Amino acid sequence: MDLFESLKNKISGKNIKIVFPEGNDERIVKAAVRLANDGMIKPIILGAKETVEDSNNGQALPESIEVIDPDKYPSEEFEKMVAAFVERRKGKNTEEQARKMLKDVNYFGTMMVYMGNADGLVSGAIHPTGDTVRPALQIIKTKPGVSRTSGAFIMSRGDERYYFADCAININPNAEELAEIAVQSARSARLFDIDPRVALLSFSTMGSAKSDEVTKVQEATKLAKEIAPDEQIDGELQFDAAFVKSVAEKKAKDSKVAGSANVFVFPELQSGNIGYKIAQRLGNFEAVGPILQGLNAPVSDLSRGCSEEDVYKVALITAAQTLGD
Repeated sequence: MDLFESLKNKISGKNIKIVFPEGNDERIVKAAVRLANDGMIKPIILGAKETVEDSNNGQALPESIEVIDPDKYPSEEFEKMVAAFVERRKGKNTEEQARKMLKDVNYFGTMMVYMGNADGLVSGAIHPTGDTVRPALQIIKTKPGVSRTSGAFIMSRGDERYYFADCAININPNAEELAEIAVQSARSARLFDIDPRVALLSFSTMGSAKSDEVTKVQEATKLAKEIAPDEQIDGELQFDAAFVKSVAEKKAKDSKVAGSANVFVFPELQSGNIGYKIAQRLGNFEAVGPILQGLNAPVSDLSRGCSEEDVYKVALITAAQTLGD
């Protein structure tokens, strides 16, 4: 079954609320209208109603879409939000600072998720990654046992489906962080109907080269197996050894992952970002993401070059993430 048809089946009838802070962007609003008309989610769009309708070519919005103007939010409700924010920040921000920060739509939308008024958030069409991720890390925070979030992409082409991480967030994770990313990726991949076989990638396969970079991946593999002994995780593997059975038989014949991996964990951000874009541009894979994994509630960061279709699909993924790993 197509990935997004599968996701629609999972979220249908769940009344999942997703907040879109960028109500002044046409791509966001039109995608939210499609989602509402398809009955997939209940969109909440932040912005002045007239601005949101202008972004929908001046047309009225479906009744199932809720539009909230942060500048006209009831003062009593806003003060509750301020108090909750200050409490969550544990003395790192004053009430005065909180009021100022909550005028930012991403902070406002993230607080809606934290306070249970929305189930997830999709932003980033007109904001850089930091503006979406920072409020999520400060307010929603990571799940117990997870030290940091990471960014993954679903790579699909026809019936093929793979999971790439981290391609968006962590510049150079250490062994412990890389192990955590591998385990979280395995758990996240199942949500997208991928039975995970996780390869921690390197320019070395099973000790064929020696360097600090190789040692890091070796240590990360060992830690990941200790954290999640029931998961199929192996490394260090070159991509061809991880993916091609004939190569795996020569380079890593005792590995249960080599030659059949479908979740690929890159050793650092540079290779992850390059890798997914090569697959996308040369291999004609559709790259959907980045999917932020490891948070207590789902927040998705769009590319500023995203299309309406991208927003639609990322919103479906975000809604599916609310159902848990």
